[in-house]
Amino acid sequence: MPDHTLTRLRVALTAFFALDGFVFAGWVVRIPAIKHQTHASAGALGMALLGVSAGAVITMTLTGRLCRRYGSHPVTVVCAVLLSLSVALPPLTHSVWALGAVLLVFGAAYGGINVAFNSAAVDLVAALRRPVMPTFHAAFSLGGMAGAGLGAIVAGHLSPTRHLLGLTVLGLAVTVVAGRTLLRIQPPVPADGPVPVHGPGPVDGPGPVDEPAGPSGRERPGGSAVRRAGGRTRGVVLVLGLVALCTAYGEGAMADWGALHFEQDLDASPAAAAVGYSCFALAMTVGRLSGTALLERLGRTRTVVAGGATAAAGMLLGALAPSVWAALLGFAVTGLGLANLFPVAVERAGALAGPSGVATASTLGYGGMLLGPPAIGFMADWLSLPAALTSVAALAAVAATIGFVTRRALHD
Repeated sequence: MPDHTLTRLRVALTAFFALDGFVFAGWVVRIPAIKHQTHASAGALGMALLGVSAGAVITMTLTGRLCRRYGSHPVTVVCAVLLSLSVALPPLTHSVWALGAVLLVFGAAYGGINVAFNSAAVDLVAALRRPVMPTFHAAFSLGGMAGAGLGAIVAGHLSPTRHLLGLTVLGLAVTVVAGRTLLRIQPPVPADGPVPVHGPGPVDGPGPVDEPAGPSGRERPGGSAVRRAGGRTRGVVLVLGLVALCTAYGEGAMADWGALHFEQDLDASPAAAAVGYSCFALAMTVGRLSGTALLERLGRTRTVVAGGATAAAGMLLGALAPSVWAALLGFAVTGLGLANLFPVAVERAGALAGPSGVATASTLGYGGMLLGPPAIGFMADWLSLPAALTSVAALAAVAATIGFVTRRALHD
């Protein structure tokens, strides 16, 4: 496939990653208004919000199968349309039950597009023969920051109905433009031979390392060998999913409990508390933007091990530091450390098992994001919030350990 075609495909996929983050963040900032509109209690709203999670988890496995049958590009476009349309539905509801039902649809579209465009990105990474997966996830992070920022600006001027309807129009417009590229270009088939990943090998010594690669749903070099070792491959994919889970656990915990930690434990102002999560999110975005260069220099194993260790140290500082400034530094270091763990896990799972691997790793990762906030809450009741937040450091250390133990699987 010509280089300019691969470039067009990369731009289109980047647009979908950014759109996903933008739309989801736009919905999140209007949750308080939707709560008021539906007269929901905190508990009832929590049950309704589970619709997003349930829809996503249920759909992710199904989407992997759809990508194998129809291709990741058409499935990405269809899910983008559904995501754009469904984000306009919550403001039209006037009961908790109706809200939960439409959020089930929204969550299904959100989970589906995450599997589909990650599968498409795995194909593109193999064709480009460069570890560019972190740049796609950086686009998601940037889209989320833009969506949250715009939502904060328009919240006082536009009703949730008009705001989210505007997201629908914008989402459909982006889908039309970027979707035309995806539908016109078949998933790229990499040239025969291994994909070089620069950096240290699985044990020691510099130099390129070989990995099997190929487009989602198609035969990839070494496919017969992968089938013969199907049980081992599934086990490796599950382990990579655990890395994604450890990472997403930290993201969910930081988003839901970070501000409260600053206000409650460090006596910070609401503005300073908001800066805490912003430092984390911005550092994660910067880490993902530099992820390709990091992977080319260090390789997957050292990136995962160093990232997990860095995140563990950063979170210990962020959770236990006695001052606001030290905690802000800890949150930023945590974001840098976690930045590339999820992209590496999803990319490697997809390279090993195609869309099914992406679906498995994504489902486990999303499960970690669901597990984080309530687990932190229970531990905070039993111990304290700072002590509970150290669980983020513990799981980051687990991710680093997994990266070291499975260092051959990350390269072979």
